[in-house]
Amino acid sequence: MDPLLSLKHLQKFYASQKAVDDISFDIQAGSIFGLLGPNGAGKTTLLRMITGIFYPDEGQIILDGQPFNPINDISKIGYMPEERGMYKKMKIGEQALYLAQLKGLSKADAMEKITYWFKKLEMESWWNKKVEDLSKGMSQKLQFVITVLHEPKLIILDEPFSGLDPLNANLIKDEIYALAKKGSTIIFSTHRMEQVEEICDHIVLVNLGKKILDGTVADIKQQYKENIFSIETNQIDTIADNTIFSIVRREGNKVFVKMNGDHDGNQVLTHLINNHHHIIAYNELLPSLNEIFIKLVESTHASTRAFQNS
Repeated sequence: MDPLLSLKHLQKFYASQKAVDDISFDIQAGSIFGLLGPNGAGKTTLLRMITGIFYPDEGQIILDGQPFNPINDISKIGYMPEERGMYKKMKIGEQALYLAQLKGLSKADAMEKITYWFKKLEMESWWNKKVEDLSKGMSQKLQFVITVLHEPKLIILDEPFSGLDPLNANLIKDEIYALAKKGSTIIFSTHRMEQVEEICDHIVLVNLGKKILDGTVADIKQQYKENIFSIETNQIDTIADNTIFSIVRREGNKVFVKMNGDHDGNQVLTHLINNHHHIIAYNELLPSLNEIFIKLVESTHASTRAFQNS
């Protein structure tokens, strides 16, 4: 299957700084794709090039099989920026209607879709409220609705859960899943790694303008695992270092072991069973995306400092 969006060797310069430095990746149709990076990594610049706000200095963007043309293709995109982009003095219903028509919907279609979303997200009584009268969470729900009203092929959500209470965050999360299931492709950008781990199929991590990680969440966690296992047993004192594994630490009824050499998890379990240990629970510990994120970003910064000082 051809990707919905392909970035090919994108570069963007600000004076002498490379905000985006030769970044390439593909996003498959119907996927929920995480674009991650610390502040100043180049994420916002990438998003602004994908939406046609900025033009790349080098490289190419392919959307839906064709070179990206902001004039013709902008209706295929829904962009929810982290910063609020709404008119504060305008009534909510009028604003949603106006912005939907800017995206190419007729007034009748816009009204139908606004009514549908306002009812679905329990916003029906908001029609005559002004944006300036909304809480941060209410503003976030409105901005989400405005982003998806015209049923774009590509939806870009930058910190979509900001300001939302857990109930409304789950409500929006369920809608994200539903949109992807219907065929929309979603770029999800956030600093909350636990949300990425839960929601995204595939991620790209950028730092200092470069891509430093690209893959599925499952594959990345496997790639950076440290072969550590947690063993829960009421015989914790009988487990000792051996040729298969070494003890990392003991906590209560759990002992954490690290495999030696090329041994695998099945050999650890077989050794324990053969030595008559009563195993209550046995789990491989995989690193969280947050741990991987911190490790790679710190490593990138350390390499850059070393290069600059050499």
